[in-house]
Amino acid sequence: MTPQQIESMFARLAAADPAPETELAYVNTYTLLVAVVLSAQATDVGVNKATAELFETVQTPQAMLDLGEEGLRRHIRTIGLFNTKAKNVIALSASLVANYSGEVPNDRDALEALPGVGRKTANVVLNIAFGAETCAVDTHIFRVANRTGLAPGKNVRIVEDGLMAVIPPAYRRHAHHWLILHGRYVCKARKPECWRCPIADLCDFPGKSAAPG
Repeated sequence: MTPQQIESMFARLAAADPAPETELAYVNTYTLLVAVVLSAQATDVGVNKATAELFETVQTPQAMLDLGEEGLRRHIRTIGLFNTKAKNVIALSASLVANYSGEVPNDRDALEALPGVGRKTANVVLNIAFGAETCAVDTHIFRVANRTGLAPGKNVRIVEDGLMAVIPPAYRRHAHHWLILHGRYVCKARKPECWRCPIADLCDFPGKSAAPG
């Protein structure tokens, strides 16, 4: 895509949704971190169902430690890999209490050093909680970036670096949300709904689909 096309792409996405937000439910920065860790290989809807009752009473790392690993497992057992995720959430909570006075650090290296927190999770937390201009590349964004020609790449880091290089500065704050929502609801994996896509004329995808019927 040319710079002009990219500008038009984000201008249209922004016009349709000026203030996009994550679909994960959370109460504060700590519960956001927990929700993002739990969302790996799981849907936001599934995570929200599992954490609805949990986050009513557990909103700090110390409260999570008081709940304990077994108690956490009972809340999140409907989520994939819940045993491993429970261990990681308890371990990261212990680290936050021991090293950061129970606060989530606004620092990439510190976040990525927490159990169960990789670059994608750190990017999401930095963006949503601290307003950083980051773009966490999940399967939806990876697909949209490659399919449209916005920032093609063979792995998520190449795509992330490509996105940050081409997204106009004015749109970097919310680009993550626009792209993930576009991939989730319009530019779907199996059947992209190109007939109702606001950027179809800018997209390089050769297999554009026609309206059903």
